[in-house]
Amino acid sequence: MAEPNHIDDEKRTLILTGASRGIGHATVKRFSSAGWRVITCSRHAFPENCPWAAGPEDHIQVDLSDPKDTMRAAEEMRSRLTEGKLHALVNNAAISPKGPKGERLGTLESSHDLWRQVFEVNLFSTIWLAQGLKNELAAAKGSIVNVTSIAGSRVHPFAGAAYSISKAAAAALTREMAADFGPWGVRVNAIAPGEIDTAILSPGTEKIVETIPLRRLGQPAEVAKAIYYLCTDQSSYVTGAELMINGGQHV
Repeated sequence: MAEPNHIDDEKRTLILTGASRGIGHATVKRFSSAGWRVITCSRHAFPENCPWAAGPEDHIQVDLSDPKDTMRAAEEMRSRLTEGKLHALVNNAAISPKGPKGERLGTLESSHDLWRQVFEVNLFSTIWLAQGLKNELAAAKGSIVNVTSIAGSRVHPFAGAAYSISKAAAAALTREMAADFGPWGVRVNAIAPGEIDTAILSPGTEKIVETIPLRRLGQPAEVAKAIYYLCTDQSSYVTGAELMINGGQHV
């Protein structure tokens, strides 16, 4: 049974980047089950096996590593918001390149092009989309959620340096955006997942699990619930926060 969207039962809209798998996939299902319209964005075409209604009609293919294509996508997003309102923007897309044997790339092994690509996808695209959709977010007094990472606060055994540093920057960006968007009535928060059970887990993750207080991996649905909380009235006075979702791994 769908949950009420708002006190006036207004149809709400989410734009989600990085929707094709893992946390993004779970987020689509969480919001769709609550009656939201979900506009998904990824670098791939819409997969036919995805289980939500209106998927192909509400999917935008975009290369977030190309700022011109990101801004093109923002224009397309605006054109699809027929009432001029966007209730939530979730910046989930990210890349974490590995070496030829799947190894972590540190600061000395990461090329100029790799640094630029990672930061364009993981950080700068967040800025371009927020700038492009600010009027629609303001009209709805909506929310922005940036997905950071536990790797943004420590050297991680698997996440590369460029990825980790881009996530640390995304946490700082969240604070700056919260200050800038606050007067518009738009809240901006971040979630920082730890080890989540998705297809992109690296071999050896089981060793990390042994050190996590809850002694297990997180589930994508658990992350999606936190994102949903930050996009609804349940968190109406929360902004500029970074919520750690890691089973106590940070302690």
